Amino acid sequence: MLAANRVGKTESVGGFEASHHLTGYYPDWWPGKRFDKPTTGWAAGDTNTTVRDILQEKLLGDYNDIGSGLIPKDLIIGTTPKTGVPEAIETVRIKHKSGGTSLLGFKSYDQKRKSFQGTKKDFIWMDEEPPLPIYSECLLRTMDTSGGDDTGLLICTFTPLEGISETVMHFLPDGDWGTIDNAGSKFVIMATWDDAPHISKAQADKLWASIPPYQRDARSKGIPQLGSGVIYPVPESEIEVPDFEIPVHWPKLYAMDVGWNFTAGCWIAIDKETGVTYIYSVYKKGEAEPAIHAEAFKARGDWINGKIDPAARGRSQNDGSQLIQSYTDLGLHISSAKNAVEAGLYKVWEALSTGRLKVFKSQRQWFEEFRIYRRDDKGKIVKTNDHVMDCTRYVYMGRDEAKVKPLPKKPVIRRRKGSYMG
Repeated sequence: MLAANRVGKTESVGGFEASHHLTGYYPDWWPGKRFDKPTTGWAAGDTNTTVRDILQEKLLGDYNDIGSGLIPKDLIIGTTPKTGVPEAIETVRIKHKSGGTSLLGFKSYDQKRKSFQGTKKDFIWMDEEPPLPIYSECLLRTMDTSGGDDTGLLICTFTPLEGISETVMHFLPDGDWGTIDNAGSKFVIMATWDDAPHISKAQADKLWASIPPYQRDARSKGIPQLGSGVIYPVPESEIEVPDFEIPVHWPKLYAMDVGWNFTAGCWIAIDKETGVTYIYSVYKKGEAEPAIHAEAFKARGDWINGKIDPAARGRSQNDGSQLIQSYTDLGLHISSAKNAVEAGLYKVWEALSTGRLKVFKSQRQWFEEFRIYRRDDKGKIVKTNDHVMDCTRYVYMGRDEAKVKPLPKKPVIRRRKGSYMG
């Protein structure tokens, strides 16, 4: 769960579920995984201190009143103290509904990866973002290696303040969320301040004003915080606008990036009075012939000019012909885009950061790529899932060639010679 701060992800999600797996007492409405026997699990967080003050307190209650937390007192058999950390607990034994005893251990990431090695666990709850090596080690602890189907459960609840980290990318490789992966083994859900009824608008406004701009999307929506490798360090909240009907007198232009794996397009409309450019439509489709793509582009307005990846001039998708010529023959009005990469990136970033480039909120594919558009540790652009971002650069650099939809031609009335027209 990638969630905003203060929405209750620790207590109402991670702690709530962990307590039921330990006791076996599930709500009647519970649709998720159930254990009908005692479980062994871990609850892990950043440091021993934060684990004590947050996870231990949520599950067990105050150290001097064990049983005042999510796990009822009459189900707690006993605890083992953690050495070196005052009032911290190492393990807790809990009565399970089946009659056996569940065992929970409290661990912290600062104990490093090797401390997470060991035997199989039925479930592991990781509150706050784990480093990828520790996440991977915990994943191995929940896997069934006996050839059976007794796979465990790994629960992660955190606000993504580390940005587009390796752990986040493990869940959101395409910048999309709220989806299950192809194997059905992972699920990502998000929660924002708007989803938390206990946070009033006045409280949200006060919190928003107190947060640095680069952290606002992460802390209020659960969107990964802008990191050092992000190419466009601008919060989504400052880019997106509600969709509206584009006035007919606004000039339009599109750009396309071509290829077999993906062909993408990006359409803009320009408000000449304010100077603001709006990205109002996006196209992205893989493994299709040029004729299929061309029809999709013409459907958005066959009169609109387009800019195309200049590399398409010498590229063949299927039969050795140049793609620019292929698309021209299919009825598109296209010409080569400017491909000064760094200059284009700077212009787009400048426009996004000053409010001169906005994106319709409905354009999910644009935001998916925007979220993961980044440089690697050597400063090079990561050329993965960046087709719409390339189109954005092409279309913004070529916006001077945007044009207004031509007015329909008036019919010409011809008078026959010698006739009278009253």
